[in-house]
Amino acid sequence: MTFSFKKILPHLAVVLVFIVTALLYFSPVLSGKKMYQSDIQQYRGMAKELMDHREQTGEELYWTDAAFGGMPTYQLGAKYPHNWIKSLDLGIRFLPRPADYLFLYFLGFYILLLVLKLDWRYAGLGALAFGFSSYLIIILGVGHNAKAHAIAYMPLVLSGILLTFRKKYIWGFLLTAVAMALEIVANHVQMTYYLMLLVIVLGIAYFIDAILKKELPHFFKSVGILVLAVGLAIGSNAASLMATSEYSSFSTRGTSELTINPDGTPKEAVAGLDKAYINQYSYGISETLNLFIAGLYGGSNSEPYDKDSAFTEFLMRQGVPPAQVESIFGQFGLYYWGSQPGVSGPAYLGAVVVFLFVLGLFLVRGRIKWWLTGGTVLALLLSYGGNLAWFTDLWIDYFPLYNKFRAVTSIQVIAELCVPVLAIFGLYKVLQKTEPLDRKLNALKWTTGITGGLALIILLFNGSLFSFAGGNDAYYIQNFGMEFITAVKEDRKALLVSDTIKTLVLVLIAAGLIWFYLKDKLKETQVIVAIAVLIVFDLVNVDRRYVNTENFMSARLVEQPFQPTQADKEILKDTTRYRVYEQSVGLNGARTSYFHNSIGGYHGAKPARLQDLIEFYLYEGNLVPLNLLNTKYIITQNEEGQEQVQINPQAAGNAWFVQNVKVVPDADAEILALDSINVRQTAVIQQEFAGLLERNVFPQDSTESIKLVEHRGDYLKYQSQASGDKLAVFSEVYYPNGWQAYLDGKPTEHFKVDYILRGMKVPEGKHVIEFKFEPQVVRTGSTISLASNVILVVLLLGALAFSIKRSRETEA
Repeated sequence: MTFSFKKILPHLAVVLVFIVTALLYFSPVLSGKKMYQSDIQQYRGMAKELMDHREQTGEELYWTDAAFGGMPTYQLGAKYPHNWIKSLDLGIRFLPRPADYLFLYFLGFYILLLVLKLDWRYAGLGALAFGFSSYLIIILGVGHNAKAHAIAYMPLVLSGILLTFRKKYIWGFLLTAVAMALEIVANHVQMTYYLMLLVIVLGIAYFIDAILKKELPHFFKSVGILVLAVGLAIGSNAASLMATSEYSSFSTRGTSELTINPDGTPKEAVAGLDKAYINQYSYGISETLNLFIAGLYGGSNSEPYDKDSAFTEFLMRQGVPPAQVESIFGQFGLYYWGSQPGVSGPAYLGAVVVFLFVLGLFLVRGRIKWWLTGGTVLALLLSYGGNLAWFTDLWIDYFPLYNKFRAVTSIQVIAELCVPVLAIFGLYKVLQKTEPLDRKLNALKWTTGITGGLALIILLFNGSLFSFAGGNDAYYIQNFGMEFITAVKEDRKALLVSDTIKTLVLVLIAAGLIWFYLKDKLKETQVIVAIAVLIVFDLVNVDRRYVNTENFMSARLVEQPFQPTQADKEILKDTTRYRVYEQSVGLNGARTSYFHNSIGGYHGAKPARLQDLIEFYLYEGNLVPLNLLNTKYIITQNEEGQEQVQINPQAAGNAWFVQNVKVVPDADAEILALDSINVRQTAVIQQEFAGLLERNVFPQDSTESIKLVEHRGDYLKYQSQASGDKLAVFSEVYYPNGWQAYLDGKPTEHFKVDYILRGMKVPEGKHVIEFKFEPQVVRTGSTISLASNVILVVLLLGALAFSIKRSRETEA
């Protein structure tokens, strides 16, 4: 086989450009700094116990006590045996974070365009347009790393699928299997689900095309091959997928056991999230124009400070000292005035990219145009959420698993992928000699008229087209006066006008470049380079508003995101086992988890039973959940904002014997009964567990005891002494899939009591009770992963050997 270095050299050069570009954009990483990412800081709080255990013992911890009273670490970065795909992923992401994700954006999209038979110049341009689209940069700024990770592998998955449909069955199969395995290892199910929707659209386009070309056998053969590839990818990630699935049914993403709400009204029996929660972040229909004009709806809630803004002038008129203006400016976050509760920045695709996309609609033909357009339209329609309720409700009610995901605007990632692909094809079509000149000129005329005309209309009539009124403006008027919000509206309008002018200028320059090419005044490469400069200048200019060098700080501060307060230090003197509730953090933050075992945390899928208890009791001021989960310390703040540590005298302790058992028929009765009992004296169990006990009354005497003598995340050891059979209640979350109970070293049964805790019948005498977290799902899944990875490696080596052999035969 002849190796042509000349052919591969341009690709190596492009990859080098990607590496340099990623490092330059995130240049502080070169000096050892790290990006402050709010979500990642929360993750560090949640995963602190896991990471400490791994560092100290070299072993993996699959259960943490630090969050939500106790939960599996499956969604907190747990590592599984035989996860070869994860090793491959880490090898690809060799740059410092977050430059590694930006590089991955570039690389995946570049490969996709090469598979679509575009040469390296167009593919490189497309990769830059995709990687620098503002949404993909902004999610890195806030720390949605798993989302960015999954998005970066989407183009690679599509590459494998397209190769298969092009009858490159062997390499299409292998690329799909490896890419899909990488996609899954990114561990963002929502993004992978959205990729599936795009693949369905692609499949429909290819199915219709196969009917028209009478190639249905090839279509179904390709589908069969792709199904096998996805199956192998799933097998390679079996441990993580099986563990996630197991936990999902236990979390708020599963079906609730309850049939009533806290107020007693019937609870809608839906296996998924509430519609209002799903649609909380719904894209305004007119906000779609943000794809084309970045500042149309005020940009973000943290729009950069402008010393010449009307709001700044307003503050100055109020007598605010100049040195304080910027800090006060940053406290309000008023510029965004769209439909969502708040955004970190617009989902801006780029003026030139959108211009080329529209050009592609006129010039590109065939199935590629239809699946890219179909994917874009579907993504936009679904992103409207509650603003297009009839359409969204159809999907929530009838499309499998759609109701498992919130923040519907996230599906815009499909448009972020499809639009640049069609845009680059539009540029390619207009710069090639395959289309008649008059058709290209006509397409250019219409594209310029549509995009430039839209920008011009917005520029000329913005005052009558838009109100510039935000959802919270009435509150600010009431509290700060009309002049306050008038200044804000002036700034919103100014941002719209400046960005619209920029968009219009970019459109006209892009149109002019293409027109000069069509008139033989410029060469193809000159146009490509000029367009690349425009796109990168435009996108990076917007990206820098939201993610820049100010996002970086010393590695030490990032790796130690929370510093202990005096309250933390006081509590940590207590070396016994207990939980902490910090009122200022609440139940949706991970700062407490960084230092203590907390009943709160930061995660999109909370343990469902804990959430039920919180909604039924804690939100109403009833401390039942805190007492049950041995929340010994409550951190409060006095009127001066100083922290105070309060000891909760009702905290039940680590374990106790009860005198009475109250048997109830179902989960509804179980959770309601907790309000009328002394949990230290009475346990509530459902009828299904009543058969494990011979009686419901257990007399107590002063000699009996049960105490915790050893503990870590996945292991608990107790010693008990009793004069008769007892029912012990343990202040530990009941999770049946993995926790094994042992009495004097022998397996024994335990069961759910008090809606969320563990109970066990303990016989007379002295005994040692142990709980060990031994998840079978990890062992089974890891075995499947090993087998799948071996098969994948064997197939890959076989394909390489076959290709080499066939190449040699061809040369001979």
